[in-house]
Amino acid sequence: MLQTARSYFLTAAMFSLAINLLYLAGPLYMLQVYDRVISSASEVTLVMLTIALLLAFMALAGLDAVRARVLTRASIRLDQNIAARVMTAIIDRSATSGGARSQLLRDFDTFRQFITGMGIHAIFDLPWAPIYIGVIFVLHPALGAFALGCSVLLVLMARLNEWIVKPPLTESGEAASRNYSFTEMSLRNTEVVRAMGMTDGLLKRWARDRNRMLERQVTASDRAATMQSLIKFLRLSMQSLILGLGAYLVIERLATVGAMFAASILLGRALQPVEQIVGSWRNLVSARSAFLRVRELLSANPPRQTSLSLPRPDGRLAVEALTFVPPLTNKPILRGIAFGIESGEVLGIIGPSGAGKSTLARHLVGVLTPSAGAVRIDGSDVSVWARTSLGHHLGYLPQDIELFADSVAANISRFQDGEDHQVIQAAQMAGVHEMILRLPNGYDTQVGEGGAILSGGFRQRIGLARAVYGDPSLIVLDEPSSNLDAEGDAALTDCILQLKKRGTTVVIVSHRPSTIGVVDKILVLREGVAEMFGPRVEIMSRLTRAVPVHAVQSTAS
Repeated sequence: MLQTARSYFLTAAMFSLAINLLYLAGPLYMLQVYDRVISSASEVTLVMLTIALLLAFMALAGLDAVRARVLTRASIRLDQNIAARVMTAIIDRSATSGGARSQLLRDFDTFRQFITGMGIHAIFDLPWAPIYIGVIFVLHPALGAFALGCSVLLVLMARLNEWIVKPPLTESGEAASRNYSFTEMSLRNTEVVRAMGMTDGLLKRWARDRNRMLERQVTASDRAATMQSLIKFLRLSMQSLILGLGAYLVIERLATVGAMFAASILLGRALQPVEQIVGSWRNLVSARSAFLRVRELLSANPPRQTSLSLPRPDGRLAVEALTFVPPLTNKPILRGIAFGIESGEVLGIIGPSGAGKSTLARHLVGVLTPSAGAVRIDGSDVSVWARTSLGHHLGYLPQDIELFADSVAANISRFQDGEDHQVIQAAQMAGVHEMILRLPNGYDTQVGEGGAILSGGFRQRIGLARAVYGDPSLIVLDEPSSNLDAEGDAALTDCILQLKKRGTTVVIVSHRPSTIGVVDKILVLREGVAEMFGPRVEIMSRLTRAVPVHAVQSTAS
Protein backbone atom coordinates (compact mmCIF):
# COMPACT_ATOMS: atom_id res chain seq x y z
CA MET A 1 0.00 0.00 0.00
CA LEU A 2 2.83 2.41 0.86
CA GLN A 3 4.56 1.71 -2.46
CA THR A 4 2.28 4.20 -4.19
CA ALA A 5 3.85 7.06 -2.19
CA ARG A 6 7.34 5.56 -1.89
CA SER A 7 9.07 8.44 -3.69
CA TYR A 8 7.50 10.95 -1.29
CA PHE A 9 8.64 9.03 1.77
CA LEU A 10 12.18 8.72 0.40
CA THR A 11 12.23 12.46 -0.28
CA ALA A 12 11.00 13.15 3.25
CA ALA A 13 13.76 10.89 4.61
CA MET A 14 16.42 12.83 2.68
CA PHE A 15 15.03 16.12 3.96
CA SER A 16 15.11 14.66 7.48
CA LEU A 17 18.82 13.91 7.08
CA ALA A 18 19.49 17.49 5.97
CA ILE A 19 17.34 18.90 8.80
CA ASN A 20 19.16 16.89 11.44
CA LEU A 21 22.55 17.93 10.05
CA LEU A 22 21.46 21.57 10.22
CA TYR A 23 20.40 21.06 13.85
CA LEU A 24 24.13 20.69 14.57
CA ALA A 25 24.54 24.40 13.86
CA GLY A 26 23.39 25.43 17.35
CA PRO A 27 25.78 23.22 19.36
CA LEU A 28 28.67 23.99 17.00
CA TYR A 29 27.97 27.72 17.34
CA MET A 30 28.06 27.42 21.13
CA LEU A 31 31.28 25.37 20.93
CA GLN A 32 32.99 28.00 18.79
CA VAL A 33 31.76 30.93 20.88
CA TYR A 34 33.01 29.45 24.18
CA ASP A 35 36.25 28.00 22.86
CA ARG A 36 37.37 30.55 20.28
CA VAL A 37 35.44 33.80 20.24
CA ILE A 38 35.58 34.53 23.98
CA SER A 39 39.23 33.52 24.29
CA SER A 40 40.27 35.52 21.20
CA ALA A 41 37.84 38.43 21.75
CA SER A 42 37.26 38.49 17.98
CA GLU A 43 34.10 40.42 17.15
CA VAL A 44 34.44 39.68 13.42
CA THR A 45 34.48 35.95 14.10
CA LEU A 46 31.40 36.31 16.32
CA VAL A 47 29.52 38.20 13.61
CA MET A 48 30.44 35.67 10.91
CA LEU A 49 29.49 32.73 13.12
CA THR A 50 26.17 34.39 13.99
CA ILE A 51 25.35 35.01 10.32
CA ALA A 52 26.21 31.41 9.49
CA LEU A 53 24.01 30.21 12.36
CA LEU A 54 21.04 32.28 11.19
CA LEU A 55 21.44 31.05 7.61
CA ALA A 56 21.54 27.46 8.85
CA PHE A 57 18.40 27.97 10.93
CA MET A 58 16.64 29.62 7.98
CA ALA A 59 17.51 26.64 5.80
CA LEU A 60 16.38 24.28 8.57
CA ALA A 61 13.00 26.03 8.86
CA GLY A 62 12.56 25.98 5.09
CA LEU A 63 13.42 22.28 4.81
CA ASP A 64 11.11 21.46 7.71
CA ALA A 65 8.24 23.24 5.95
CA VAL A 66 9.05 21.48 2.68
CA ARG A 67 9.15 18.10 4.45
CA ALA A 68 5.69 18.76 5.89
CA ARG A 69 4.44 19.62 2.39
CA VAL A 70 6.00 16.45 0.97
CA LEU A 71 4.27 14.31 3.59
CA THR A 72 0.99 16.09 2.89
CA ARG A 73 1.43 15.27 -0.81
CA ALA A 74 2.17 11.67 0.18
CA SER A 75 -1.14 11.59 2.03
CA ILE A 76 -2.93 12.95 -1.03
CA ARG A 77 -1.18 10.45 -3.31
CA LEU A 78 -2.27 7.61 -1.02
CA ASP A 79 -5.83 8.89 -1.13
CA GLN A 80 -5.80 9.19 -4.92
CA ASN A 81 -4.32 5.73 -5.48
CA ILE A 82 -5.70 3.71 -2.57
CA ALA A 83 -9.00 5.24 -1.41
CA ALA A 84 -10.89 3.97 -4.46
CA ARG A 85 -9.35 0.52 -4.01
CA VAL A 86 -10.39 0.51 -0.35
CA MET A 87 -13.94 1.54 -1.27
CA THR A 88 -14.07 -1.10 -4.00
CA ALA A 89 -12.74 -3.76 -1.63
CA ILE A 90 -15.38 -2.82 0.93
CA ILE A 91 -18.10 -3.12 -1.71
CA ASP A 92 -16.68 -6.41 -3.00
CA ARG A 93 -16.44 -7.94 0.47
CA SER A 94 -18.71 -10.85 1.07
CA ALA A 95 -22.15 -9.61 2.00
CA THR A 96 -22.04 -11.94 4.99
CA SER A 97 -19.15 -10.03 6.59
CA GLY A 98 -20.16 -8.25 9.76
CA GLY A 99 -19.09 -5.02 11.35
CA ALA A 100 -19.40 -1.43 10.27
CA ARG A 101 -17.96 -1.28 6.80
CA SER A 102 -17.52 2.48 6.99
CA GLN A 103 -15.06 1.81 9.83
CA LEU A 104 -12.57 0.49 7.26
CA LEU A 105 -12.71 3.74 5.34
CA ARG A 106 -12.27 5.63 8.61
CA ASP A 107 -9.25 3.41 9.29
CA PHE A 108 -7.73 4.50 5.99
CA ASP A 109 -8.35 8.16 6.83
CA THR A 110 -6.85 7.66 10.32
CA PHE A 111 -3.61 6.35 8.83
CA ARG A 112 -3.57 8.98 6.09
CA GLN A 113 -4.04 11.80 8.61
CA PHE A 114 -1.26 10.40 10.81
CA ILE A 115 1.13 10.90 7.90
CA THR A 116 0.46 14.64 8.01
CA GLY A 117 0.78 14.91 11.82
CA MET A 118 3.77 15.67 14.01
CA GLY A 119 4.21 12.08 15.15
CA ILE A 120 5.48 11.04 11.72
CA HIS A 121 8.19 13.74 11.88
CA ALA A 122 9.61 12.16 15.04
CA ILE A 123 9.70 8.78 13.27
CA PHE A 124 11.67 10.30 10.40
CA ASP A 125 14.05 12.05 12.83
CA LEU A 126 14.71 8.99 15.00
CA PRO A 127 17.03 7.12 12.54
CA TRP A 128 19.36 10.15 12.45
CA ALA A 129 19.81 10.34 16.24
CA PRO A 130 23.15 8.44 15.96
CA ILE A 131 24.53 11.53 14.20
CA TYR A 132 24.32 13.48 17.47
CA ILE A 133 25.73 10.58 19.48
CA GLY A 134 28.65 10.41 17.04
CA VAL A 135 29.39 14.12 17.39
CA ILE A 136 29.32 13.76 21.20
CA PHE A 137 31.89 10.96 20.89
CA VAL A 138 34.06 13.37 18.89
CA LEU A 139 33.85 15.90 21.74
CA HIS A 140 34.98 13.24 24.23
CA PRO A 141 34.61 9.42 24.39
CA ALA A 142 33.31 9.55 27.96
CA LEU A 143 30.58 12.00 26.97
CA GLY A 144 29.74 9.82 23.96
CA ALA A 145 29.51 6.66 26.05
CA PHE A 146 27.23 8.41 28.53
CA ALA A 147 25.02 9.70 25.69
CA LEU A 148 24.84 6.23 24.11
CA GLY A 149 23.83 4.68 27.43
CA CYS A 150 21.13 7.33 27.89
CA SER A 151 19.79 6.67 24.39
CA VAL A 152 19.61 2.91 24.96
CA LEU A 153 17.83 3.44 28.29
CA LEU A 154 15.25 5.76 26.74
CA VAL A 155 14.61 3.33 23.86
CA LEU A 156 14.06 0.54 26.40
CA MET A 157 11.63 2.81 28.25
CA ALA A 158 9.77 3.39 24.99
CA ARG A 159 9.50 -0.38 24.49
CA LEU A 160 8.22 -0.72 28.05
CA ASN A 161 5.66 1.98 27.26
CA GLU A 162 4.47 -0.07 24.29
CA TRP A 163 4.24 -3.21 26.39
CA ILE A 164 2.06 -1.68 29.10
CA VAL A 165 -0.02 0.72 26.95
CA LYS A 166 -0.76 -1.36 23.85
CA PRO A 167 -3.16 -3.97 25.41
CA PRO A 168 -5.68 -1.51 26.90
CA LEU A 169 -5.38 0.73 23.85
CA THR A 170 -6.13 -2.20 21.52
CA GLU A 171 -9.09 -3.28 23.65
CA SER A 172 -10.36 0.29 23.65
CA GLY A 173 -10.17 0.42 19.85
CA GLU A 174 -12.05 -2.86 19.50
CA ALA A 175 -14.76 -1.68 21.90
CA ALA A 176 -15.01 1.61 20.00
CA SER A 177 -15.41 -0.25 16.70
CA ARG A 178 -18.20 -2.38 18.16
CA ASN A 179 -19.84 0.71 19.62
CA TYR A 180 -19.73 2.60 16.31
CA SER A 181 -21.13 -0.44 14.51
CA PHE A 182 -23.99 -0.73 16.99
CA THR A 183 -24.61 3.02 16.75
CA GLU A 184 -24.87 2.87 12.95
CA MET A 185 -27.28 -0.04 13.19
CA SER A 186 -29.37 1.77 15.80
CA LEU A 187 -29.60 4.94 13.73
CA ARG A 188 -30.80 2.91 10.74
CA ASN A 189 -33.67 1.58 12.85
CA THR A 190 -34.81 4.72 14.67
CA GLU A 191 -38.44 4.23 13.64
CA VAL A 192 -38.57 0.79 15.24
CA VAL A 193 -36.77 2.07 18.35
CA ARG A 194 -39.18 4.97 18.86
CA ALA A 195 -42.34 3.07 17.93
CA MET A 196 -41.67 0.15 20.27
CA GLY A 197 -40.21 2.13 23.18
CA MET A 198 -36.80 0.49 22.87
CA THR A 199 -34.79 3.62 23.67
CA ASP A 200 -33.97 2.80 27.30
CA GLY A 201 -32.96 -0.78 26.58
CA LEU A 202 -30.99 0.25 23.52
CA LEU A 203 -29.13 2.92 25.49
CA LYS A 204 -28.12 0.33 28.08
CA ARG A 205 -26.78 -1.93 25.33
CA TRP A 206 -25.08 1.03 23.62
CA ALA A 207 -23.50 2.15 26.90
CA ARG A 208 -22.01 -1.28 27.58
CA ASP A 209 -19.38 -1.13 24.84
CA ARG A 210 -18.96 2.60 25.30
CA ASN A 211 -18.21 2.23 29.00
CA ARG A 212 -15.76 -0.55 28.20
CA MET A 213 -14.12 1.73 25.64
CA LEU A 214 -13.85 4.59 28.14
CA GLU A 215 -12.55 2.29 30.87
CA ARG A 216 -9.73 0.98 28.69
CA GLN A 217 -9.02 4.47 27.33
CA VAL A 218 -8.57 5.76 30.88
CA THR A 219 -6.25 2.86 31.71
CA ALA A 220 -4.20 3.42 28.56
CA SER A 221 -4.07 7.20 29.06
CA ASP A 222 -3.02 6.88 32.71
CA ARG A 223 -0.25 4.46 31.85
CA ALA A 224 0.89 6.56 28.90
CA ALA A 225 0.92 9.74 31.00
CA THR A 226 2.98 8.01 33.70
CA MET A 227 5.50 6.72 31.17
CA GLN A 228 5.67 10.05 29.37
CA SER A 229 6.38 11.87 32.64
CA LEU A 230 9.02 9.30 33.59
CA ILE A 231 10.72 9.59 30.20
CA LYS A 232 10.64 13.38 30.43
CA PHE A 233 12.22 13.18 33.89
CA LEU A 234 14.94 10.89 32.54
CA ARG A 235 15.66 13.13 29.56
CA LEU A 236 15.97 16.27 31.68
CA SER A 237 18.09 14.43 34.24
CA MET A 238 20.35 13.04 31.53
CA GLN A 239 20.85 16.48 30.00
CA SER A 240 21.82 17.85 33.40
CA LEU A 241 24.01 14.88 34.32
CA ILE A 242 25.97 15.17 31.09
CA LEU A 243 26.65 18.78 32.09
CA GLY A 244 28.02 17.48 35.38
CA LEU A 245 30.15 14.92 33.58
CA GLY A 246 31.35 17.65 31.22
CA ALA A 247 32.19 19.92 34.15
CA TYR A 248 34.26 17.13 35.70
CA LEU A 249 36.14 16.71 32.41
CA VAL A 250 36.69 20.47 32.24
CA ILE A 251 38.07 20.45 35.80
CA GLU A 252 40.41 17.63 34.79
CA ARG A 253 41.32 19.63 31.67
CA LEU A 254 40.06 16.81 29.45
CA ALA A 255 37.36 18.86 27.71
CA THR A 256 36.46 22.47 27.05
CA VAL A 257 33.54 24.49 28.41
CA GLY A 258 32.09 24.70 24.91
CA ALA A 259 32.17 20.91 24.60
CA MET A 260 30.36 20.60 27.91
CA PHE A 261 27.41 22.76 26.82
CA ALA A 262 27.36 21.41 23.27
CA ALA A 263 27.15 17.83 24.57
CA SER A 264 24.08 18.70 26.67
CA ILE A 265 22.29 20.26 23.69
CA LEU A 266 23.24 17.38 21.37
CA LEU A 267 22.01 14.78 23.85
CA GLY A 268 18.70 16.61 24.24
CA ARG A 269 18.28 16.63 20.45
CA ALA A 270 19.18 12.93 20.19
CA LEU A 271 16.60 11.96 22.82
CA GLN A 272 13.86 14.31 21.61
CA PRO A 273 12.41 11.99 18.90
CA VAL A 274 12.01 9.17 21.43
CA GLU A 275 10.13 11.45 23.80
CA GLN A 276 7.95 12.76 20.97
CA ILE A 277 7.09 9.24 19.82
CA VAL A 278 6.10 8.23 23.34
CA GLY A 279 4.02 11.40 23.62
CA SER A 280 2.10 10.54 20.45
CA TRP A 281 2.03 6.81 21.19
CA ARG A 282 -1.76 6.64 21.24
CA ASN A 283 -2.02 8.11 17.74
CA LEU A 284 0.81 5.89 16.57
CA VAL A 285 -0.88 2.71 17.82
CA SER A 286 -4.21 3.77 16.31
CA ALA A 287 -2.57 4.54 12.97
CA ARG A 288 -0.66 1.26 12.96
CA SER A 289 -3.78 -0.77 13.80
CA ALA A 290 -5.74 1.07 11.12
CA PHE A 291 -2.98 0.45 8.58
CA LEU A 292 -2.92 -3.29 9.35
CA ARG A 293 -6.71 -3.57 8.99
CA VAL A 294 -6.69 -1.74 5.66
CA ARG A 295 -3.77 -3.83 4.39
CA GLU A 296 -5.61 -7.00 5.41
CA LEU A 297 -8.71 -5.76 3.58
CA LEU A 298 -6.77 -5.07 0.37
CA SER A 299 -4.93 -8.41 0.59
CA ALA A 300 -8.17 -10.33 1.07
CA ASN A 301 -9.88 -8.45 -1.76
CA PRO A 302 -7.35 -8.00 -4.59
CA PRO A 303 -8.41 -6.10 -7.71
CA ARG A 304 -10.43 -8.27 -10.06
CA GLN A 305 -8.51 -9.44 -13.09
CA THR A 306 -10.53 -8.97 -16.26
CA SER A 307 -9.72 -11.78 -18.68
CA LEU A 308 -11.96 -10.87 -21.62
CA SER A 309 -14.25 -8.09 -22.72
CA LEU A 310 -17.32 -10.24 -23.22
CA PRO A 311 -20.20 -9.10 -25.46
CA ARG A 312 -23.65 -8.19 -24.21
CA PRO A 313 -25.29 -11.39 -22.94
CA ASP A 314 -28.62 -12.67 -24.23
CA GLY A 315 -29.67 -13.57 -20.69
CA ARG A 316 -29.45 -17.36 -20.79
CA LEU A 317 -29.02 -18.38 -17.14
CA ALA A 318 -27.58 -21.65 -15.81
CA VAL A 319 -26.89 -22.60 -12.20
CA GLU A 320 -24.58 -25.59 -11.75
CA ALA A 321 -24.44 -27.52 -8.45
CA LEU A 322 -24.46 -24.28 -6.47
CA THR A 323 -23.50 -24.68 -2.81
CA PHE A 324 -22.96 -21.88 -0.34
CA VAL A 325 -21.55 -22.14 3.17
CA PRO A 326 -21.28 -18.79 5.00
CA PRO A 327 -17.91 -17.87 6.54
CA LEU A 328 -17.27 -19.12 10.08
CA THR A 329 -20.05 -21.72 9.81
CA ASN A 330 -20.28 -25.32 8.65
CA LYS A 331 -23.96 -25.38 7.75
CA PRO A 332 -24.71 -24.74 4.06
CA ILE A 333 -27.53 -22.38 3.17
CA LEU A 334 -27.71 -23.69 -0.41
CA ARG A 335 -26.90 -27.27 -1.41
CA GLY A 336 -26.39 -28.45 -4.96
CA ILE A 337 -28.83 -26.06 -6.64
CA ALA A 338 -29.01 -26.72 -10.39
CA PHE A 339 -31.40 -25.31 -13.00
CA GLY A 340 -31.41 -23.30 -16.20
CA ILE A 341 -33.68 -20.91 -18.07
CA GLU A 342 -33.49 -19.53 -21.59
CA SER A 343 -33.21 -15.87 -22.46
CA GLY A 344 -36.52 -14.07 -22.26
CA GLU A 345 -38.05 -16.49 -19.75
CA VAL A 346 -39.46 -15.45 -16.39
CA LEU A 347 -38.62 -17.64 -13.39
CA GLY A 348 -40.42 -17.51 -10.06
CA ILE A 349 -38.62 -18.70 -6.92
CA ILE A 350 -40.87 -19.72 -4.03
CA GLY A 351 -40.44 -21.52 -0.74
CA PRO A 352 -40.86 -21.10 3.00
CA SER A 353 -38.94 -18.53 5.03
CA GLY A 354 -35.31 -19.50 5.50
CA ALA A 355 -35.26 -21.68 2.39
CA GLY A 356 -32.40 -19.67 0.85
CA LYS A 357 -34.38 -17.72 -1.76
CA SER A 358 -32.70 -14.35 -1.17
CA THR A 359 -29.29 -16.00 -0.87
CA LEU A 360 -29.81 -17.61 -4.28
CA ALA A 361 -30.92 -14.27 -5.74
CA ARG A 362 -27.73 -12.63 -4.48
CA HIS A 363 -25.66 -15.36 -6.12
CA LEU A 364 -27.41 -14.83 -9.45
CA VAL A 365 -26.17 -11.23 -9.62
CA GLY A 366 -22.71 -11.98 -8.22
CA VAL A 367 -23.15 -10.32 -4.83
CA LEU A 368 -22.13 -13.60 -3.16
CA THR A 369 -19.49 -16.05 -4.35
CA PRO A 370 -20.45 -19.75 -4.31
CA SER A 371 -18.55 -22.14 -2.06
CA ALA A 372 -18.91 -24.68 -4.87
CA GLY A 373 -20.57 -24.73 -8.27
CA ALA A 374 -21.14 -21.80 -10.59
CA VAL A 375 -23.64 -19.30 -11.92
CA ARG A 376 -23.34 -18.83 -15.68
CA ILE A 377 -24.81 -16.23 -17.98
CA ASP A 378 -24.63 -17.25 -21.64
CA GLY A 379 -22.19 -19.97 -20.59
CA SER A 380 -19.73 -17.60 -18.89
CA ASP A 381 -19.11 -17.80 -15.16
CA VAL A 382 -20.31 -14.63 -13.44
CA SER A 383 -16.96 -14.43 -11.63
CA VAL A 384 -15.16 -14.04 -14.99
CA TRP A 385 -17.00 -10.87 -15.87
CA ALA A 386 -15.68 -7.52 -14.69
CA ARG A 387 -18.26 -6.08 -12.31
CA THR A 388 -18.33 -2.71 -14.09
CA SER A 389 -19.03 -4.51 -17.37
CA LEU A 390 -21.49 -7.13 -16.15
CA GLY A 391 -23.32 -4.66 -13.94
CA HIS A 392 -24.56 -2.75 -16.99
CA HIS A 393 -26.33 -5.91 -18.17
CA LEU A 394 -27.91 -6.77 -14.82
CA GLY A 395 -30.83 -5.37 -12.87
CA TYR A 396 -31.29 -6.13 -9.19
CA LEU A 397 -33.98 -5.18 -6.70
CA PRO A 398 -33.00 -6.41 -3.22
CA GLN A 399 -35.41 -7.07 -0.39
CA ASP A 400 -34.23 -4.03 1.56
CA ILE A 401 -34.36 -0.97 -0.67
CA GLU A 402 -31.58 1.54 -0.06
CA LEU A 403 -31.55 4.75 -2.08
CA PHE A 404 -28.57 7.07 -2.16
CA ALA A 405 -28.62 10.62 -0.82
CA ASP A 406 -28.96 12.23 -4.24
CA SER A 407 -31.65 13.05 -6.76
CA VAL A 408 -34.32 10.64 -7.99
CA ALA A 409 -32.77 10.75 -11.47
CA ALA A 410 -29.29 9.91 -10.15
CA ASN A 411 -30.66 6.93 -8.25
CA ILE A 412 -32.51 5.57 -11.27
CA SER A 413 -29.56 6.11 -13.64
CA ARG A 414 -27.16 4.30 -11.26
CA PHE A 415 -25.01 7.48 -11.29
CA GLN A 416 -24.15 6.89 -14.93
CA ASP A 417 -23.92 9.57 -17.57
CA GLY A 418 -26.93 8.78 -19.70
CA GLU A 419 -29.72 10.43 -21.60
CA ASP A 420 -32.68 11.81 -19.69
CA HIS A 421 -35.07 9.81 -21.84
CA GLN A 422 -33.52 6.57 -20.54
CA VAL A 423 -34.30 7.60 -16.96
CA ILE A 424 -37.86 8.56 -17.89
CA GLN A 425 -38.31 5.33 -19.87
CA ALA A 426 -37.21 3.25 -16.86
CA ALA A 427 -39.55 5.18 -14.56
CA GLN A 428 -42.45 4.72 -16.96
CA MET A 429 -41.79 0.99 -17.20
CA ALA A 430 -41.82 0.78 -13.38
CA GLY A 431 -45.05 2.79 -13.27
CA VAL A 432 -43.54 5.51 -11.12
CA HIS A 433 -43.16 8.35 -13.67
CA GLU A 434 -46.35 10.18 -12.65
CA MET A 435 -45.50 9.86 -8.95
CA ILE A 436 -42.06 11.39 -9.55
CA LEU A 437 -43.55 14.34 -11.44
CA ARG A 438 -45.66 15.14 -8.38
CA LEU A 439 -42.55 15.55 -6.22
CA PRO A 440 -41.46 19.16 -5.44
CA ASN A 441 -38.61 19.12 -7.98
CA GLY A 442 -39.61 16.13 -10.05
CA TYR A 443 -36.66 13.99 -11.07
CA ASP A 444 -34.26 16.47 -9.42
CA THR A 445 -35.82 15.98 -5.97
CA GLN A 446 -33.28 14.98 -3.33
CA VAL A 447 -34.48 11.77 -1.69
CA GLY A 448 -32.40 12.12 1.49
CA GLU A 449 -30.25 9.46 3.10
CA GLY A 450 -31.68 6.04 2.30
CA GLY A 451 -34.66 7.70 0.57
CA ALA A 452 -35.95 8.93 3.92
CA ILE A 453 -38.47 11.40 2.47
CA LEU A 454 -40.22 8.70 0.42
CA SER A 455 -42.65 6.00 1.46
CA GLY A 456 -41.63 2.34 1.38
CA GLY A 457 -43.71 1.66 -1.72
CA PHE A 458 -42.31 4.74 -3.49
CA ARG A 459 -38.75 3.64 -2.71
CA GLN A 460 -39.49 0.15 -3.99
CA ARG A 461 -40.84 1.45 -7.28
CA ILE A 462 -37.82 3.72 -7.75
CA GLY A 463 -35.66 0.67 -6.99
CA LEU A 464 -37.57 -1.21 -9.70
CA ALA A 465 -36.92 1.65 -12.14
CA ARG A 466 -33.22 1.47 -11.27
CA ALA A 467 -33.26 -2.29 -11.90
CA VAL A 468 -34.76 -1.96 -15.41
CA TYR A 469 -32.65 1.10 -16.36
CA GLY A 470 -30.44 0.63 -19.40
CA ASP A 471 -32.33 -2.38 -20.80
CA PRO A 472 -30.42 -5.11 -18.88
CA SER A 473 -30.34 -8.71 -20.11
CA LEU A 474 -31.07 -10.29 -16.72
CA ILE A 475 -33.17 -8.79 -13.93
CA VAL A 476 -33.47 -10.33 -10.45
CA LEU A 477 -36.30 -9.07 -8.24
CA ASP A 478 -36.32 -10.13 -4.59
CA GLU A 479 -39.79 -9.69 -3.08
CA PRO A 480 -40.53 -6.76 -5.43
CA SER A 481 -44.11 -6.35 -4.17
CA SER A 482 -43.47 -6.47 -0.42
CA ASN A 483 -44.25 -2.74 0.06
CA LEU A 484 -46.66 -2.24 -2.84
CA ASP A 485 -50.38 -1.58 -2.73
CA ALA A 486 -52.81 -2.92 -5.32
CA GLU A 487 -51.90 -0.16 -7.79
CA GLY A 488 -48.19 -0.79 -7.32
CA ASP A 489 -48.73 -4.53 -7.65
CA ALA A 490 -50.51 -4.00 -10.95
CA ALA A 491 -47.68 -1.74 -12.16
CA LEU A 492 -45.15 -4.43 -11.22
CA THR A 493 -47.07 -7.09 -13.16
CA ASP A 494 -47.27 -4.78 -16.17
CA CYS A 495 -43.52 -4.10 -15.92
CA ILE A 496 -42.72 -7.83 -15.90
CA LEU A 497 -44.94 -8.38 -18.96
CA GLN A 498 -43.14 -5.56 -20.80
CA LEU A 499 -39.76 -7.06 -19.92
CA LYS A 500 -41.01 -10.43 -21.13
CA LYS A 501 -42.00 -8.92 -24.49
CA ARG A 502 -38.54 -7.37 -24.79
CA GLY A 503 -36.91 -10.76 -24.32
CA THR A 504 -35.39 -9.86 -20.96
CA THR A 505 -34.71 -12.75 -18.58
CA VAL A 506 -36.41 -12.12 -15.25
CA VAL A 507 -36.05 -13.97 -11.94
CA ILE A 508 -38.63 -13.14 -9.25
CA VAL A 509 -38.62 -14.12 -5.60
CA SER A 510 -42.24 -13.63 -4.62
CA HIS A 511 -45.29 -15.18 -2.98
CA ARG A 512 -48.07 -13.07 -4.46
CA PRO A 513 -50.31 -14.99 -6.91
CA SER A 514 -50.53 -11.93 -9.18
CA THR A 515 -46.77 -11.98 -9.62
CA ILE A 516 -46.32 -15.75 -9.83
CA GLY A 517 -49.09 -15.83 -12.42
CA VAL A 518 -46.86 -14.20 -15.08
CA VAL A 519 -43.84 -16.50 -14.70
CA ASP A 520 -42.93 -19.26 -17.16
CA LYS A 521 -41.16 -21.56 -14.72
CA ILE A 522 -41.08 -22.06 -10.96
CA LEU A 523 -38.27 -23.17 -8.67
CA VAL A 524 -39.34 -24.42 -5.25
CA LEU A 525 -36.68 -24.18 -2.53
CA ARG A 526 -36.84 -25.87 0.84
CA GLU A 527 -33.99 -25.88 3.38
CA GLY A 528 -31.50 -24.83 0.72
CA VAL A 529 -32.40 -27.61 -1.73
CA ALA A 530 -34.21 -27.34 -5.08
CA GLU A 531 -37.31 -29.41 -4.32
CA MET A 532 -39.11 -28.78 -7.64
CA PHE A 533 -38.34 -27.06 -10.92
CA GLY A 534 -40.33 -26.87 -14.12
CA PRO A 535 -43.09 -25.06 -16.02
CA ARG A 536 -45.43 -22.99 -13.85
CA VAL A 537 -48.58 -24.97 -14.62
CA GLU A 538 -46.89 -28.28 -13.86
CA ILE A 539 -45.31 -27.11 -10.57
CA MET A 540 -48.50 -25.45 -9.32
CA SER A 541 -50.43 -28.60 -10.18
CA ARG A 542 -47.96 -30.76 -8.25
CA LEU A 543 -48.09 -28.41 -5.28
CA THR A 544 -51.89 -28.42 -5.32
CA ARG A 545 -52.03 -32.22 -5.38
CA ALA A 546 -49.39 -32.52 -2.64
CA VAL A 547 -50.95 -30.15 -0.08
CA PRO A 548 -54.19 -28.25 0.50
CA VAL A 549 -54.63 -24.91 -1.23
CA HIS A 550 -53.94 -22.82 1.90
CA ALA A 551 -50.68 -24.74 2.40
CA VAL A 552 -49.64 -23.93 -1.17
CA GLN A 553 -49.78 -20.27 -0.30
CA SER A 554 -47.72 -20.99 2.84
CA THR A 555 -45.10 -22.79 0.76
CA ALA A 556 -44.97 -19.90 -1.67
CA SER A 557 -44.39 -17.49 1.17
